[in-house]
Amino acid sequence: MRFGGLTAVKDVSVEVAQGSITAVIGPNGAGKTTLFNAITGVYEPTEGRVLVSGRDPRRSLDGRVIVSCVAIGIATAFFLAIAVRVEALWTASVIELYEYQKAFPWAKALGAFGSSLFGGGFWGTWVPLLLGLVFGTSGRFVIWSRSRRTPDVVASAGVARTFQNIRLFPELSLVENVVVGMDRRLTSGFVAALLALPSALRERAQARGEALKLLDFVGLGDKAEDAAGNLPYGHQRRLEIARALASRPDVILLDEPAAGMNPTETVDLMRLIRAIRDNGTTVVLIEHHMRVVMGISDRIHVLQYGEKIAEGTPIEIKNDPKCIEAYLGKEELG
Repeated sequence: MRFGGLTAVKDVSVEVAQGSITAVIGPNGAGKTTLFNAITGVYEPTEGRVLVSGRDPRRSLDGRVIVSCVAIGIATAFFLAIAVRVEALWTASVIELYEYQKAFPWAKALGAFGSSLFGGGFWGTWVPLLLGLVFGTSGRFVIWSRSRRTPDVVASAGVARTFQNIRLFPELSLVENVVVGMDRRLTSGFVAALLALPSALRERAQARGEALKLLDFVGLGDKAEDAAGNLPYGHQRRLEIARALASRPDVILLDEPAAGMNPTETVDLMRLIRAIRDNGTTVVLIEHHMRVVMGISDRIHVLQYGEKIAEGTPIEIKNDPKCIEAYLGKEELG
């Protein structure tokens, strides 16, 4: 992952086994969060691919995309042709047909407008139409190509995450925050929700019931109606995990989940992460708290300056000279 001349992540390959807890560790600035951002679609990797269950989650080129490209191309073509001949069109369809104190002949005006639009000859009509069609279609295609791997696409492939900097909706209740995380699974449309149709009410009730179960799972069930902004920092971390789990992911990425937690909360978090894994969700976490990393991880990957310098079990990483050097430095002998 490059940003101009800076290579934030270089040739990092991480394979995560299903049903495991995998940790990504390293000093500050090692590229851990950048790696997570590249995995979850916040960034498009400069090189390489991210595979989920062997597939690269990308938006497919389906019939709706093709139709929208053609429709926008046609609309752009007509707008450009009208812009080129706006004065002639206005004269032919309005000025020449308007008669004082008489009803305006709309049908005749539309006919005159069409005749004048296509009466501009090759340069006045067909060139603007062709250019507009090309620009509109290609522009829509470029927008589609750049949004093929956005966070919502990755989430639909079964990958959820939490953030290093908490991103809750502080004014909403806990249960409402969790329901937001179910968005990709809800099927009620805007009209059904606006008119409070029975199908939308049933789905809303089901979503709320599931959200309450998730809050119980993370230990926040008794605070379901409290505002998220009133929670202690450690509880906000748990709420973010509940919201991520609401999408029923196959893989959940936790970015420094133990940050700001006291020792008791940290132990409870370790139990929670194990429970998430035991319920069938693969866990990948970034963490500086070595007690958490060494206590729950099946595999650990170590980054330094954007490159992976080690991989192995907790015991192997603990005794790896490269890891010791990355964290403690290298003694210089005089």
